[in-house]
Amino acid sequence: MKKTLLTIATMALIATGCQHKKELTSGIDLNNLDTTVRAQDDFYRYACGGWMDSHPLDAEHSRYGSFDFLAEENQKQLKGIIDSVSGMKNTKGSVADKIATLYNIGMDSARLQEQGAAPLQPFLEEINGLKTRADIKAQILRMHKRGNYVLFGVFGEADKDDATKCIAWAYQSGLGLGDRDYYLTNEGNNVAIREGYIKLMTTEFELAGYDKLSGMPADQLARTVMQVETRLAKAQNTRLENRDPFSTFNRKTLEEAFAVAPNIDWKNYFETMGILNGLETFNIAQPKYFYEVSEVLATESVDNLKAYFAWHQINDAASYLSDDFVNASFEFYGKLLSGREVNRPRWKRVTSTVDGAMGEALGQLYVERYFPAEAKARMETLVNNLMTALGQRIDMATWMSDTTKTRAHEKLSTILVKIGYPNKWRDYSGLEIKDDSYYANVVRSNEFDVAYMLSKINKPVDRDEWQMTPQTVNAYYNPTTNEICFPAAILQPPFFNMNADEAANYGAIGVVIGHELTHGFDDQGRNYDKNGNLSDWWTASDAENFKNNAQVIVDAFSAVKVLDDPETYANGQLTLGENIADNGGLHISYLAMQNAKSQGQLNAGDMDGFTPEQRFFLAYAAVWASNIRPEAILQLTQMDVHALAKNRVNVTLPHITEFIDAFGVKEGDAMYLAPEKRALLW
Repeated sequence: MKKTLLTIATMALIATGCQHKKELTSGIDLNNLDTTVRAQDDFYRYACGGWMDSHPLDAEHSRYGSFDFLAEENQKQLKGIIDSVSGMKNTKGSVADKIATLYNIGMDSARLQEQGAAPLQPFLEEINGLKTRADIKAQILRMHKRGNYVLFGVFGEADKDDATKCIAWAYQSGLGLGDRDYYLTNEGNNVAIREGYIKLMTTEFELAGYDKLSGMPADQLARTVMQVETRLAKAQNTRLENRDPFSTFNRKTLEEAFAVAPNIDWKNYFETMGILNGLETFNIAQPKYFYEVSEVLATESVDNLKAYFAWHQINDAASYLSDDFVNASFEFYGKLLSGREVNRPRWKRVTSTVDGAMGEALGQLYVERYFPAEAKARMETLVNNLMTALGQRIDMATWMSDTTKTRAHEKLSTILVKIGYPNKWRDYSGLEIKDDSYYANVVRSNEFDVAYMLSKINKPVDRDEWQMTPQTVNAYYNPTTNEICFPAAILQPPFFNMNADEAANYGAIGVVIGHELTHGFDDQGRNYDKNGNLSDWWTASDAENFKNNAQVIVDAFSAVKVLDDPETYANGQLTLGENIADNGGLHISYLAMQNAKSQGQLNAGDMDGFTPEQRFFLAYAAVWASNIRPEAILQLTQMDVHALAKNRVNVTLPHITEFIDAFGVKEGDAMYLAPEKRALLW
């Protein structure tokens, strides 16, 4: 779809000025279609084929879709903001000065090459100087304060028995490959990934000079780290196990935690991290893993643990050092893992770093330029319409008793809605940015963020806080605060178009809204009550009906082969929550569209040859238009709780009776699914 995107500000002027219904577009770009295939046989290709053909993957991307297109456009806007800030005479120590200083130091390629591994050396010398197990435990604290969560991590999250309070959560961490299955299974290309990981570690140990510093050959250091991480991986929960909110909430006192992991000095840990005061209990999310961490601390040699720490320090720094480090890291994480051919340009990488360090500061400037009040008001109306429709869908659920319906309505009525941008902005006055090295600034930013996060522990949860910045192209539902959030950046085409007829908006942003609302009632979200507490508010028969209907969705996705070589199938259980949310989002938004249609709020006739119902589903599919490499398919299938884009269309829509009717899908068509086989929850 090669067209110029209107800014939100421009669209708002159109919508509130001289615009009339007859001037509205259908919201469907006909160039995005591939009419050489039948909608009834491959709706994804029919709705998105033109877009896919006109947006072939370039060397920079392993996957490129509508989300990525908007994210790229937003990066350009953020760079424009940074450039304008950098061009001003800023007060020393001001937010503008910090943004400019961090960006400029990251862009100074010559300086990065000259410094080489020097910014990393003080940290490696610190690690190499460790001699005792007491030293090892002290090093864990130092690295955790820098946001480098070796072995495990501690975070501030809501108490699931009283979601108004923030408590400490101890969580499994410390794997350079990110997921246990990379170490333990031979599925996909995991064997090659393990070999490539050892090669990466060997290369970067040598680049950092830690082989000489430690007196141990680089390949031996790499294999030592692999042995330690594999041991940790064997004890970690699977991604599926971590989706269970009950099994991952294990309240412990300090004394009880000592029994789980006696070689972790919990009291000293919390005291040193500054969160002992007021701490009565905390959560150990994966007790069996922490038992193994305790054993590792007791039985792995000091030298082995030093090698493990050194690697995580190097890996943490690699993206912010000279090109040798950056290129070695990209060869593995970029090429081998995801299939990308070239790294992103430096300006994109540095813009992302500034965004990560001072996201809300950039967000405030982004909102001022690109998101006026008119767009927020329009979105609020849509959200209210979707919430009304969800209430109707709850009433229509024949599988649910009146008792559970009443509680579901109570939860729906208390959902907090956040649109565009937060009411209050984060204070960055405590963040120190200096003109010394790129990586030193990243470390200070990490320390600033860790301290900020830990400061929330043992205090009331701040429901006004946002978990995403306004410039993020995404949305979320948080079960413990029972809130849905739609940042400003997602509120533009193809998701939200103020110059299009409402049928397309309901099919795109409407389904996104319905998707996030449904997360409050998916296989995880349904376990939280209206107050955000982990609570079983379902009757036994309703819970059983829910599980049976959800299993239909699991089976539908698990039956899909996503790759022939190596033969790989989708994981319907891992992606269940997102697939339920897609199913529910479609049902809810379609009903909201029909409500709007009955009230004359959209064009009930054909536009560009499509009925409102057809435009709804075409707009939904357009959101998921994308191209993807085989390596990325393997990576996402193993790691991601979201189904692949194609499956979010072609596997989800046959379960939606309204889609079957809108496009006249008949028995024998590839998109047809018999009524008795369709999943129906919300």
